Amino acid sequence: MTSSNTALPHLRPTDGGKELVVNGKPFLILGGELQNSSLTSAEYMDTAWQKLVDTHFNTVLGCVTWENIEPVEGRFSFEELDKVILGARKHGLRLVLLWFGSFKNGISTYVPTWVKTNPKRFPRAKLRKAGGVLETGDVLSIFYDEAPKADSRAFAQLLRHLKEFDEKHSTVILVQVENETGLLGDSRDASPAAEKRFAEPVPHDLVSYFADDWQNLHADLQKNLLHFKAQASPKGSWVEVFGKGPRTDELFMAYHYARYLNQVASAGKAEYPIPLYTNVWQNYVGEDGDNDFPIIAGGGGLPGDYPSGGGTTNVLDIWQKFAPSLDFISPDVYLNDYAISCAKYRHRNQPLFIPEQRRDEYGARRIWAAYGSYQALGVSPFGIDTQEPATNPFTRHYALLESVSQIVLAAHRNPGSSVGFFFDDLAEDGIDPSKPIVKHFANYEITIERCFVFGKPGSGSGMLIHLGGARFLLIGWGFQVRAKSLSPTSAFTGILRFEEKVVADKEKAELRTLRVLNGDETRSGIYAMMPNEEPDYGGFPICVTIPARTAIAEVEFYELDEKDVE
Repeated sequence: MTSSNTALPHLRPTDGGKELVVNGKPFLILGGELQNSSLTSAEYMDTAWQKLVDTHFNTVLGCVTWENIEPVEGRFSFEELDKVILGARKHGLRLVLLWFGSFKNGISTYVPTWVKTNPKRFPRAKLRKAGGVLETGDVLSIFYDEAPKADSRAFAQLLRHLKEFDEKHSTVILVQVENETGLLGDSRDASPAAEKRFAEPVPHDLVSYFADDWQNLHADLQKNLLHFKAQASPKGSWVEVFGKGPRTDELFMAYHYARYLNQVASAGKAEYPIPLYTNVWQNYVGEDGDNDFPIIAGGGGLPGDYPSGGGTTNVLDIWQKFAPSLDFISPDVYLNDYAISCAKYRHRNQPLFIPEQRRDEYGARRIWAAYGSYQALGVSPFGIDTQEPATNPFTRHYALLESVSQIVLAAHRNPGSSVGFFFDDLAEDGIDPSKPIVKHFANYEITIERCFVFGKPGSGSGMLIHLGGARFLLIGWGFQVRAKSLSPTSAFTGILRFEEKVVADKEKAELRTLRVLNGDETRSGIYAMMPNEEPDYGGFPICVTIPARTAIAEVEFYELDEKDVE
């Protein structure tokens, strides 16, 4: 969904998907998420705002909790939130508010005390344990009416207040509905209402959706629908339609979680229709992850080890269909393969936004893939308020992205014109874990690889934007680019001109030439080189190439045809 009021923050369709528009202009989120409860204190945030500005964040993600705004049922308090919004506004920062309502990380610890202490009115989920024992979970059951009604009323009140307090300023540009929803500790709720619903016939709208839209379903979902697909006319209970097992439990929970969040989101959107989304605690087993971390660090291979029913890719279609008041579903990316997660969450051409990710240099390098290859609305490392600008690796990455943000947004509107990439440090044994990136643009095969001088090659990251013809814009550090003509009669491909650029007008996306590069800066005409700030010369006595300064350059290639070469 998108807002019809174009004065509000909204998502605008483009050829590449959708872009976020704030105050009438496309906006690239350079985000960061605070520690869990930091935004609940304006006094605390007054110690953090300038530090965030100095790190080049333009958007801060932080919570609004149900327990704080409605400590007594029906009595709402927004004084602290208003102070926080004013603090962000004073420092020129935008906010993404995270609604910690019924659910936060698969449990319900941020609900008000009048919800926590009244399990008869707000029943808890029941978890099946060994020996047939049922354990009461620290999470609301989604199969009773009172919790979603109360959550929806509170969320609607929050959005109504935002409209009154912030509509003219658009300090708040997005709102996240709940946080990493899903059931932990079991693949499905075993409360009486849930058991009754599980035994009933699968809702027709879900069965018909799977049958009618099969070709468009995510491949990860199709793999879990083999029992369904084998039936000529699926009908009956959840077990009869989908088979018995935790994957069926997950489908069941996803359908009902999506409807629960849609009830909350639609109540808020009716009051103030700015973009809404929810985030996903991903399954960290079953794919090639970025790191080898123990399962306990981030989930497991089965639903319930990670929040069962959350918007993982094997149930993402369910969320997209049955929570239409959410504008997109966003992955938190800590341990999963970063680029794979980006690609999977562009499913059905929804916009990509990464609300949580690693905050170290390893994570910072990866954001270039999100922005350069997957047209991300933005990314957001977690825990930013406990870092210092001088040592935060995002400071230099965001400073560069800030300077070229309008150029990046223009590339987003021209799908296929850019590619983002990263090269990690070499392994201890010297093996290079990163492969060169090879792409075709116009009549050229472009190869992007880590920049090598003489010593140990360093890490790198950045993006390449095709400007048309044989011209390319290079942004970043630690990489080099070479070209090969795709013409069958080409006898030679070389660098026609290589210029270091500097931003002349950020808002107009204008660059000017600072230096014309050649010689050693092109490895004698072979590569357009974008070395790191401190290239490793390996003890070689001659500094054969310059370190990065602006980290922006334009290269134009040329070719010679066989018939023109004697």
